[in-house]
Amino acid sequence: MTPFEPAYLKTHRQGQLSARILKAFEILLSCEICPHRCRVDRRHGEVGLCRTGDKPVVASFGPHFGEEDPLVGQHGSGTIFFSYCNLFCIFCQNWEISHGGEGEEIDVEDLAAIMLRLQAQGCHNINFVTPSHQVPMILAALPAAIAGGLRVPLVYNTGGYDAVPTLQLLDGIIDIYMPDFKFWDPAVAAQLCNAADYPEMARQALKEMHRQVGDLVMDEQGVAQRGLLVRHLVLPDGLAGTKEIMEFLAKEISPQTYVNVMGQYRPCGQAYQHPSLAKFLTGAEHREAQEMARQAGLLRLDRREKLFRWL
Repeated sequence: MTPFEPAYLKTHRQGQLSARILKAFEILLSCEICPHRCRVDRRHGEVGLCRTGDKPVVASFGPHFGEEDPLVGQHGSGTIFFSYCNLFCIFCQNWEISHGGEGEEIDVEDLAAIMLRLQAQGCHNINFVTPSHQVPMILAALPAAIAGGLRVPLVYNTGGYDAVPTLQLLDGIIDIYMPDFKFWDPAVAAQLCNAADYPEMARQALKEMHRQVGDLVMDEQGVAQRGLLVRHLVLPDGLAGTKEIMEFLAKEISPQTYVNVMGQYRPCGQAYQHPSLAKFLTGAEHREAQEMARQAGLLRLDRREKLFRWL
């Protein structure tokens, strides 16, 4: 069997990585890194909706054992939580980081060192959490990380509000895409994250991600090596549009899409401002959502034991 090699190593050997870095930082001059297309000059002190310039801003990092089993394995997923976000979900469970900007601006060399440290700790992958607005900095950190011996898969753990041209810069770089698909209804998206185009942008993004990496592939130990893994947080009162999202994944992405139909919703942030979000999800609602996924034809649903039991 041919040993697994992360995609970015081949791209680097072929001399393509440096061109990707230059292109990404050119985009920052009039930023269109994400679908908001703020067109501010992030290279020279301006910031847009993401409130981030041209250096990495990191809130925390370390082995994480709360992710999906294919990412966690025995030694954890090497998560790097980036500060700020390009979405503004009113129910965000990481409010202090995404809305509050908790974290520290660092250099790309520091980001490379973090990747190598997580690998040295035995993590099965490097898991970039909320990376959409920090793609140029991730790319810029890779040459030093590769020179230092980085060899584990890269995970792009995103809210799903990603621009296809930016994702194309990551073709041959990212091994595992892990997007959320949050909302199906544009009106709901406008109300809950101030991005009415979220559903369409997410559909385009997921198609591009799957084009690049295909269905999720795991090694003999069940640890993910490459592919697409989709998360969907079920919201109370059917607010997320679960049925339509599951049908889209099965019909327009692949029935082999690995999907985590998540049932851990709880009111956070400003969720209490919305009548449906001011309450916990029930066990019945979660089970109904999982059945919707099965009825849509999805064959690979995350089956981890849950930490809580609902009524």
